[in-house]
Amino acid sequence: MPKGYWIGRVEVFDPEAYKAYQAANAAPFKKYGARFLVRAGRFENPEGESRSRNVVIEFPSYQAAVDCWHSPEYQAAITLRKDVSVIDLILIEGYEGAQPGD
Repeated sequence: MPKGYWIGRVEVFDPEAYKAYQAANAAPFKKYGARFLVRAGRFENPEGESRSRNVVIEFPSYQAAVDCWHSPEYQAAITLRKDVSVIDLILIEGYEGAQPGD
């Protein structure tokens, strides 16, 4: 079964207030098996637009990724970030097919 991912591009306007969102999202992320693969590291943006912070979160399945976002716990966390940040977020199913050179 393919894993699920959240891919987000974030602009944080109030880093101190954003910490409340980060604390609140820990419980639903743990509950749904989330694992950070990318969390605001260095990046280049050779094409298109970007935001100052990027995140890739892996879940054990696509359904877990979707369920986490829709969970009451995560929806409550969202209210803590809405006024202090803006995010572009996609929930996407991973790929387990052939790779180049296979």
